[in-house]
Amino acid sequence: MDQYFIIDFDSTFTQVEALDELARISLKNHPDRESIYKQIEDLTNASMEGRLSFTESLQARVRLLCANRDHLKLLISHLKKKVSTSFSRNTIFFKNHQDEVLIVSGGFKEFITPVVTEYHIKKENIYANTFVFDEEGNIVGYDHDNPLSQEGGKVKLLKELNLQGDIYGIGDGYSDFQLKESGMIKKFFAFTENIERQSVIEKADHITPSFDEFLYINKLPRAISYPKNRIKCLVVGDIDEEALAQMKREGYNLRHKETIEDKYLEEAGVLFCDEANQPTVEQIQNAGRLKVIGCFGRVASRKLSEAACAAGIIIFDDPKDNPRNSDFIPKRVIAFMNEGRTHMSCNFPDLQPPRNNNAHRLIHIHTNVPGILAKINEVFARHNINIVGEFLVTNAQIGYVITDVNVGYETTVLNELKAIEETIKFRLLY
Repeated sequence: MDQYFIIDFDSTFTQVEALDELARISLKNHPDRESIYKQIEDLTNASMEGRLSFTESLQARVRLLCANRDHLKLLISHLKKKVSTSFSRNTIFFKNHQDEVLIVSGGFKEFITPVVTEYHIKKENIYANTFVFDEEGNIVGYDHDNPLSQEGGKVKLLKELNLQGDIYGIGDGYSDFQLKESGMIKKFFAFTENIERQSVIEKADHITPSFDEFLYINKLPRAISYPKNRIKCLVVGDIDEEALAQMKREGYNLRHKETIEDKYLEEAGVLFCDEANQPTVEQIQNAGRLKVIGCFGRVASRKLSEAACAAGIIIFDDPKDNPRNSDFIPKRVIAFMNEGRTHMSCNFPDLQPPRNNNAHRLIHIHTNVPGILAKINEVFARHNINIVGEFLVTNAQIGYVITDVNVGYETTVLNELKAIEETIKFRLLY
Protein backbone atom coordinates (compact mmCIF):
# COMPACT_ATOMS: atom_id res chain seq x y z
CA MET A 1 0.00 0.00 0.00
CA ASP A 2 1.22 3.52 -0.80
CA GLN A 3 2.32 5.85 1.97
CA TYR A 4 1.92 9.62 2.09
CA PHE A 5 3.45 12.14 4.47
CA ILE A 6 1.47 15.33 5.13
CA ILE A 7 3.85 17.89 6.63
CA ASP A 8 2.97 21.28 8.09
CA PHE A 9 5.20 24.28 7.35
CA ASP A 10 5.11 26.86 10.16
CA SER A 11 6.87 25.73 13.36
CA THR A 12 7.31 22.30 11.77
CA PHE A 13 9.29 22.41 8.52
CA THR A 14 10.58 25.77 9.73
CA GLN A 15 11.41 26.84 13.25
CA VAL A 16 9.13 29.90 13.13
CA GLU A 17 5.65 31.12 12.23
CA ALA A 18 6.14 32.83 8.87
CA LEU A 19 3.36 35.42 9.20
CA ASP A 20 4.78 36.47 12.57
CA GLU A 21 8.19 36.87 10.95
CA LEU A 22 6.70 38.77 8.00
CA ALA A 23 5.10 41.20 10.43
CA ARG A 24 8.48 41.86 12.06
CA ILE A 25 9.87 42.70 8.63
CA SER A 26 6.97 44.77 7.28
CA LEU A 27 6.26 46.67 10.52
CA LYS A 28 9.89 47.31 11.42
CA ASN A 29 9.43 51.09 11.35
CA HIS A 30 5.83 51.21 12.56
CA PRO A 31 5.42 53.21 15.82
CA ASP A 32 3.06 50.59 17.29
CA ARG A 33 5.02 47.58 16.03
CA GLU A 34 5.42 45.82 19.39
CA SER A 35 1.70 45.97 20.08
CA ILE A 36 0.87 44.66 16.58
CA TYR A 37 3.50 41.88 16.85
CA LYS A 38 1.83 40.76 20.06
CA GLN A 39 -1.64 40.78 18.47
CA ILE A 40 -0.42 38.65 15.55
CA GLU A 41 1.38 36.17 17.80
CA ASP A 42 -1.70 35.85 20.04
CA LEU A 43 -3.92 35.23 17.00
CA THR A 44 -1.48 32.58 15.73
CA ASN A 45 -1.39 30.72 19.06
CA ALA A 46 -5.16 30.93 19.54
CA SER A 47 -5.69 29.28 16.17
CA MET A 48 -2.96 26.65 16.59
CA GLU A 49 -4.36 25.66 20.00
CA GLY A 50 -7.95 25.47 18.76
CA ARG A 51 -9.22 28.47 20.74
CA LEU A 52 -10.06 30.54 17.65
CA SER A 53 -11.22 29.46 14.20
CA PHE A 54 -8.47 29.42 11.60
CA THR A 55 -10.50 31.66 9.27
CA GLU A 56 -10.91 34.39 11.88
CA SER A 57 -7.25 34.18 12.84
CA LEU A 58 -6.00 34.35 9.24
CA GLN A 59 -8.21 37.30 8.29
CA ALA A 60 -7.11 39.30 11.31
CA ARG A 61 -3.41 38.56 10.83
CA VAL A 62 -3.33 39.45 7.13
CA ARG A 63 -5.10 42.76 7.89
CA LEU A 64 -2.38 43.66 10.39
CA LEU A 65 0.60 42.85 8.14
CA CYS A 66 0.98 45.95 5.93
CA ALA A 67 3.34 43.88 3.75
CA ASN A 68 4.37 43.88 0.07
CA ARG A 69 6.40 41.81 -2.41
CA ASP A 70 9.70 43.32 -1.27
CA HIS A 71 8.95 42.26 2.29
CA LEU A 72 8.25 38.74 1.03
CA LYS A 73 11.70 38.58 -0.60
CA LEU A 74 13.30 39.41 2.76
CA LEU A 75 11.08 36.85 4.49
CA ILE A 76 12.09 34.07 2.08
CA SER A 77 15.80 34.72 2.71
CA HIS A 78 15.10 34.60 6.45
CA LEU A 79 13.04 31.39 6.31
CA LYS A 80 15.72 29.54 4.33
CA LYS A 81 17.97 29.99 7.38
CA LYS A 82 15.23 28.82 9.73
CA VAL A 83 14.49 25.33 8.41
CA SER A 84 14.16 22.96 11.38
CA THR A 85 17.47 21.24 12.09
CA SER A 86 16.15 17.70 11.85
CA PHE A 87 14.46 18.45 8.51
CA SER A 88 17.54 20.07 7.00
CA ARG A 89 19.75 17.07 7.78
CA ASN A 90 17.31 14.64 6.17
CA THR A 91 17.32 16.09 2.64
CA ILE A 92 18.00 12.61 1.24
CA PHE A 93 14.63 11.41 2.56
CA PHE A 94 12.80 14.11 0.64
CA LYS A 95 14.83 13.38 -2.48
CA ASN A 96 13.91 9.70 -2.34
CA HIS A 97 10.21 10.27 -1.49
CA GLN A 98 9.30 13.15 -3.78
CA ASP A 99 5.98 11.61 -4.80
CA GLU A 100 4.86 10.81 -1.27
CA VAL A 101 5.70 14.05 0.59
CA LEU A 102 3.08 16.81 0.63
CA ILE A 103 3.42 20.19 2.31
CA VAL A 104 -0.05 21.18 3.53
CA SER A 105 -0.19 24.53 5.26
CA GLY A 106 -2.44 27.41 6.18
CA GLY A 107 0.49 29.62 5.23
CA PHE A 108 1.16 31.04 1.77
CA LYS A 109 2.75 29.58 -1.35
CA GLU A 110 4.58 32.83 -2.06
CA PHE A 111 7.02 32.11 0.79
CA ILE A 112 6.62 28.34 1.25
CA THR A 113 7.47 27.23 -2.30
CA PRO A 114 10.93 28.90 -2.52
CA VAL A 115 11.90 27.32 0.81
CA VAL A 116 10.72 23.71 0.47
CA THR A 117 11.57 23.18 -3.22
CA GLU A 118 15.24 23.38 -2.21
CA TYR A 119 14.57 20.08 -0.40
CA HIS A 120 13.35 18.26 -3.54
CA ILE A 121 9.67 18.76 -2.70
CA LYS A 122 7.63 19.05 -5.88
CA LYS A 123 5.72 22.28 -6.55
CA GLU A 124 2.60 20.27 -7.35
CA ASN A 125 2.79 18.71 -3.87
CA ILE A 126 2.70 22.08 -2.08
CA TYR A 127 -0.77 23.03 -0.87
CA ALA A 128 -1.15 26.44 0.75
CA ASN A 129 -2.96 29.76 0.49
CA THR A 130 -2.12 32.52 -2.01
CA PHE A 131 -2.00 36.26 -1.45
CA VAL A 132 -3.89 38.87 -3.44
CA PHE A 133 -1.82 41.93 -4.43
CA ASP A 134 -2.70 45.38 -5.72
CA GLU A 135 -0.95 47.04 -8.66
CA GLU A 136 1.85 48.36 -6.42
CA GLY A 137 2.60 44.89 -5.04
CA ASN A 138 0.99 45.40 -1.65
CA ILE A 139 -0.75 42.44 0.00
CA VAL A 140 -4.43 43.35 0.17
CA GLY A 141 -5.91 39.95 0.96
CA TYR A 142 -5.94 36.31 -0.09
CA ASP A 143 -7.95 33.78 -2.10
CA HIS A 144 -10.99 33.00 0.06
CA ASP A 145 -12.03 30.13 -2.23
CA ASN A 146 -8.95 28.11 -1.29
CA PRO A 147 -10.08 25.44 1.21
CA LEU A 148 -6.92 26.04 3.26
CA SER A 149 -8.14 29.56 4.07
CA GLN A 150 -11.21 28.10 5.76
CA GLU A 151 -11.88 26.38 9.08
CA GLY A 152 -11.10 22.67 8.75
CA GLY A 153 -9.31 23.45 5.51
CA LYS A 154 -6.78 20.62 5.69
CA VAL A 155 -9.59 18.09 6.06
CA LYS A 156 -11.44 19.60 3.08
CA LEU A 157 -8.28 19.48 0.96
CA LEU A 158 -7.53 15.84 1.76
CA LYS A 159 -11.09 14.87 0.86
CA GLU A 160 -10.56 16.53 -2.51
CA LEU A 161 -7.19 14.82 -3.05
CA ASN A 162 -8.63 11.39 -2.19
CA LEU A 163 -5.20 9.83 -1.63
CA GLN A 164 -5.24 6.03 -1.62
CA GLY A 165 -2.90 4.56 1.01
CA ASP A 166 -1.66 5.10 4.53
CA ILE A 167 -1.39 8.80 5.35
CA TYR A 168 0.75 10.16 8.19
CA GLY A 169 0.40 13.73 9.44
CA ILE A 170 3.20 15.75 11.04
CA GLY A 171 2.54 19.14 12.58
CA ASP A 172 2.39 21.31 15.67
CA GLY A 173 -1.13 22.75 15.50
CA TYR A 174 -4.79 22.00 16.00
CA SER A 175 -5.46 22.02 12.24
CA ASP A 176 -2.99 19.14 11.89
CA PHE A 177 -4.77 17.14 14.58
CA GLN A 178 -8.10 17.70 12.79
CA LEU A 179 -6.86 15.37 10.05
CA LYS A 180 -6.64 12.55 12.58
CA GLU A 181 -9.94 13.54 14.21
CA SER A 182 -11.66 13.34 10.82
CA GLY A 183 -10.34 9.83 10.17
CA MET A 184 -8.47 11.01 7.08
CA ILE A 185 -5.02 9.89 8.25
CA LYS A 186 -3.63 6.79 9.90
CA LYS A 187 -1.51 8.55 12.56
CA PHE A 188 -0.91 12.09 13.75
CA PHE A 189 2.58 13.00 15.02
CA ALA A 190 2.80 16.11 17.18
CA PHE A 191 6.07 17.80 16.19
CA THR A 192 7.70 19.48 19.22
CA GLU A 193 11.19 20.41 18.04
CA ASN A 194 10.25 24.10 17.95
CA ILE A 195 7.15 24.52 20.11
CA GLU A 196 5.03 22.32 22.40
CA ARG A 197 1.30 22.97 22.40
CA GLN A 198 -0.19 20.93 25.22
CA SER A 199 -3.67 20.86 23.70
CA VAL A 200 -2.19 19.25 20.57
CA ILE A 201 0.22 16.90 22.35
CA GLU A 202 -2.62 15.40 24.39
CA LYS A 203 -4.41 14.31 21.21
CA ALA A 204 -1.46 13.01 19.20
CA ASP A 205 -0.78 9.36 18.39
CA HIS A 206 2.90 10.02 18.97
CA ILE A 207 5.03 12.95 20.14
CA THR A 208 8.01 13.45 17.86
CA PRO A 209 10.66 15.87 19.18
CA SER A 210 12.45 15.72 15.82
CA PHE A 211 11.95 14.52 12.26
CA ASP A 212 14.64 11.91 13.02
CA GLU A 213 12.27 10.42 15.59
CA PHE A 214 9.44 10.25 13.06
CA LEU A 215 11.66 8.48 10.53
CA TYR A 216 13.00 6.11 13.20
CA ILE A 217 9.54 5.15 14.46
CA ASN A 218 8.35 4.44 10.93
CA LYS A 219 11.55 2.58 9.94
CA LEU A 220 12.34 5.06 7.16
CA PRO A 221 15.82 6.04 5.87
CA ARG A 222 17.36 8.88 7.87
CA ALA A 223 20.53 10.92 8.21
CA ILE A 224 21.35 9.56 11.67
CA SER A 225 20.84 6.01 12.86
CA TYR A 226 19.34 6.87 16.24
CA PRO A 227 17.34 9.99 17.23
CA LYS A 228 19.18 12.37 19.57
CA ASN A 229 16.08 12.81 21.74
CA ARG A 230 16.44 9.14 22.75
CA ILE A 231 20.02 9.65 23.93
CA LYS A 232 20.25 10.78 27.56
CA CYS A 233 22.91 13.37 28.39
CA LEU A 234 23.66 13.25 32.12
CA VAL A 235 24.74 16.67 33.46
CA VAL A 236 26.53 16.84 36.81
CA GLY A 237 28.34 19.82 38.30
CA ASP A 238 28.87 23.41 37.20
CA ILE A 239 28.32 23.29 33.43
CA ASP A 240 28.09 26.45 31.33
CA GLU A 241 24.58 27.19 30.05
CA GLU A 242 25.80 27.87 26.52
CA ALA A 243 27.29 24.37 26.37
CA LEU A 244 23.97 22.89 27.44
CA ALA A 245 22.13 25.07 24.93
CA GLN A 246 24.21 23.54 22.13
CA MET A 247 23.22 20.05 23.24
CA LYS A 248 19.56 21.06 23.46
CA ARG A 249 19.69 22.45 19.94
CA GLU A 250 21.06 19.09 18.78
CA GLY A 251 18.03 17.47 20.40
CA TYR A 252 19.65 15.56 23.29
CA ASN A 253 17.61 14.57 26.32
CA LEU A 254 19.35 16.45 29.17
CA ARG A 255 19.12 15.08 32.71
CA HIS A 256 20.53 17.18 35.57
CA LYS A 257 21.70 15.47 38.79
CA GLU A 258 23.66 16.56 41.87
CA THR A 259 26.03 13.60 41.78
CA ILE A 260 26.97 10.80 39.38
CA GLU A 261 24.70 7.98 40.49
CA ASP A 262 25.17 4.51 38.98
CA LYS A 263 21.58 4.10 37.80
CA TYR A 264 21.65 7.37 35.86
CA LEU A 265 25.12 6.87 34.39
CA GLU A 266 24.16 3.39 33.18
CA GLU A 267 21.30 4.94 31.16
CA ALA A 268 23.36 7.79 29.71
CA GLY A 269 24.95 7.97 26.26
CA VAL A 270 26.72 11.25 27.08
CA LEU A 271 28.12 12.59 30.36
CA PHE A 272 28.87 16.27 31.00
CA CYS A 273 30.74 16.76 34.27
CA ASP A 274 33.07 19.27 35.89
CA GLU A 275 36.42 18.78 37.58
CA ALA A 276 34.85 18.18 41.01
CA ASN A 277 32.33 15.59 39.80
CA GLN A 278 33.83 12.72 37.82
CA PRO A 279 32.90 9.03 37.59
CA THR A 280 34.92 6.32 39.27
CA VAL A 281 36.73 3.62 37.33
CA GLU A 282 34.11 1.10 38.48
CA GLN A 283 31.27 3.31 37.28
CA ILE A 284 32.95 3.65 33.90
CA GLN A 285 33.29 -0.12 33.58
CA ASN A 286 29.54 -0.58 34.27
CA ALA A 287 28.29 2.22 31.99
CA GLY A 288 27.38 0.05 29.01
CA ARG A 289 25.59 2.77 27.02
CA LEU A 290 28.05 5.57 27.65
CA LYS A 291 29.88 6.71 24.52
CA VAL A 292 31.44 10.04 25.38
CA ILE A 293 32.40 12.19 28.38
CA GLY A 294 32.76 15.96 28.18
CA CYS A 295 34.74 17.09 31.22
CA PHE A 296 34.80 20.81 31.98
CA GLY A 297 38.19 20.67 33.64
CA ARG A 298 40.96 18.10 33.64
CA VAL A 299 40.30 14.37 34.02
CA ALA A 300 41.04 13.28 37.58
CA SER A 301 43.63 10.62 36.79
CA ARG A 302 45.36 8.69 34.05
CA LYS A 303 43.76 5.54 35.47
CA LEU A 304 40.29 6.95 34.83
CA SER A 305 41.23 8.00 31.30
CA GLU A 306 42.63 4.54 30.50
CA ALA A 307 39.62 2.77 32.01
CA ALA A 308 37.32 4.81 29.79
CA CYS A 309 39.43 4.04 26.72
CA ALA A 310 39.38 0.31 27.51
CA ALA A 311 35.59 0.52 27.74
CA GLY A 312 35.35 2.31 24.38
CA ILE A 313 34.37 5.63 25.99
CA ILE A 314 36.00 8.75 24.56
CA ILE A 315 36.82 11.75 26.78
CA PHE A 316 37.14 15.41 25.82
CA ASP A 317 38.45 17.67 28.56
CA ASP A 318 39.68 21.23 28.91
CA PRO A 319 41.40 23.23 31.66
CA LYS A 320 39.03 24.49 34.33
CA ASP A 321 37.67 27.99 33.69
CA ASN A 322 39.19 28.09 30.22
CA PRO A 323 36.92 30.60 28.46
CA ARG A 324 36.77 28.39 25.36
CA ASN A 325 35.46 25.23 27.03
CA SER A 326 31.77 26.22 26.96
CA ASP A 327 32.08 26.00 23.19
CA PHE A 328 34.99 23.56 22.79
CA ILE A 329 33.56 20.62 24.76
CA PRO A 330 30.06 20.45 23.19
CA LYS A 331 31.45 20.92 19.68
CA ARG A 332 33.91 18.04 20.15
CA VAL A 333 31.19 15.81 21.64
CA ILE A 334 28.75 16.62 18.82
CA ALA A 335 31.42 16.03 16.14
CA PHE A 336 32.16 12.61 17.65
CA MET A 337 28.50 11.61 17.94
CA ASN A 338 27.62 12.88 14.45
CA GLU A 339 30.69 11.96 12.41
CA GLY A 340 32.96 9.81 14.58
CA ARG A 341 35.67 12.50 14.91
CA THR A 342 38.07 11.99 17.81
CA HIS A 343 40.25 15.10 17.33
CA MET A 344 41.40 16.70 20.62
CA SER A 345 40.34 13.72 22.73
CA CYS A 346 42.55 13.03 25.75
CA ASN A 347 42.28 9.21 25.55
CA PHE A 348 41.45 8.13 21.95
CA PRO A 349 43.71 8.07 18.88
CA ASP A 350 43.17 11.11 16.64
CA LEU A 351 40.91 10.73 13.59
CA GLN A 352 39.07 13.37 11.53
CA PRO A 353 37.31 11.55 8.68
CA PRO A 354 35.44 13.60 6.06
CA ARG A 355 31.66 13.14 6.05
CA ASN A 356 30.30 10.94 3.28
CA ASN A 357 26.62 11.64 2.60
CA ASN A 358 26.27 8.83 0.08
CA ALA A 359 27.29 5.98 2.36
CA HIS A 360 26.58 4.36 5.71
CA ARG A 361 29.22 4.96 8.38
CA LEU A 362 30.09 2.19 10.84
CA ILE A 363 32.31 2.62 13.90
CA HIS A 364 34.19 -0.34 15.36
CA ILE A 365 36.23 0.03 18.56
CA HIS A 366 38.29 -3.00 19.50
CA THR A 367 41.21 -4.20 21.59
CA ASN A 368 44.43 -3.31 19.81
CA VAL A 369 45.65 -6.69 18.63
CA PRO A 370 46.78 -7.68 15.10
CA GLY A 371 44.32 -8.84 12.46
CA ILE A 372 41.10 -7.07 13.45
CA LEU A 373 40.86 -4.95 10.30
CA ALA A 374 41.17 -8.13 8.24
CA LYS A 375 38.30 -9.70 10.19
CA ILE A 376 36.13 -6.62 9.62
CA ASN A 377 36.84 -6.58 5.90
CA GLU A 378 36.25 -10.31 5.65
CA VAL A 379 32.66 -9.72 6.83
CA PHE A 380 32.16 -7.08 4.15
CA ALA A 381 33.72 -9.26 1.45
CA ARG A 382 31.57 -12.25 2.35
CA HIS A 383 28.43 -10.15 1.93
CA ASN A 384 29.66 -8.44 -1.27
CA ILE A 385 29.57 -4.99 0.37
CA ASN A 386 31.53 -2.23 -1.33
CA ILE A 387 33.76 -0.16 0.98
CA VAL A 388 33.70 3.52 0.00
CA GLY A 389 36.26 4.64 2.58
CA GLU A 390 38.04 3.14 5.59
CA PHE A 391 40.08 4.72 8.38
CA LEU A 392 42.04 2.97 11.13
CA VAL A 393 43.97 4.57 14.00
CA THR A 394 45.32 2.94 17.15
CA ASN A 395 46.89 3.65 20.49
CA ALA A 396 48.36 1.27 23.05
CA GLN A 397 44.89 0.12 24.16
CA ILE A 398 42.43 0.25 21.29
CA GLY A 399 41.95 0.23 17.54
CA TYR A 400 39.42 2.69 16.17
CA VAL A 401 37.98 1.92 12.71
CA ILE A 402 35.52 3.95 10.68
CA THR A 403 34.18 2.26 7.55
CA ASP A 404 31.94 3.95 4.98
CA VAL A 405 30.03 1.41 2.90
CA ASN A 406 27.48 1.54 0.12
CA VAL A 407 23.87 1.38 1.25
CA GLY A 408 21.99 -1.88 0.94
CA TYR A 409 22.96 -4.72 3.28
CA GLU A 410 21.32 -7.13 5.70
CA THR A 411 21.22 -6.48 9.46
CA THR A 412 23.11 -9.74 9.88
CA VAL A 413 26.20 -7.84 8.71
CA LEU A 414 25.98 -5.55 11.73
CA ASN A 415 25.52 -8.51 14.04
CA GLU A 416 28.61 -10.22 12.61
CA LEU A 417 30.72 -7.10 13.12
CA LYS A 418 29.56 -6.85 16.73
CA ALA A 419 30.39 -10.54 17.22
CA ILE A 420 34.09 -10.15 16.34
CA GLU A 421 35.75 -11.41 19.52
CA GLU A 422 37.87 -8.34 20.29
CA THR A 423 35.00 -5.85 19.80
CA ILE A 424 34.59 -3.29 22.59
CA LYS A 425 31.90 -1.08 21.04
CA PHE A 426 30.21 -0.98 17.66
CA ARG A 427 27.60 1.39 16.25
CA LEU A 428 25.97 2.45 13.01
CA LEU A 429 26.52 6.20 12.90
CA TYR A 430 24.38 7.11 9.90
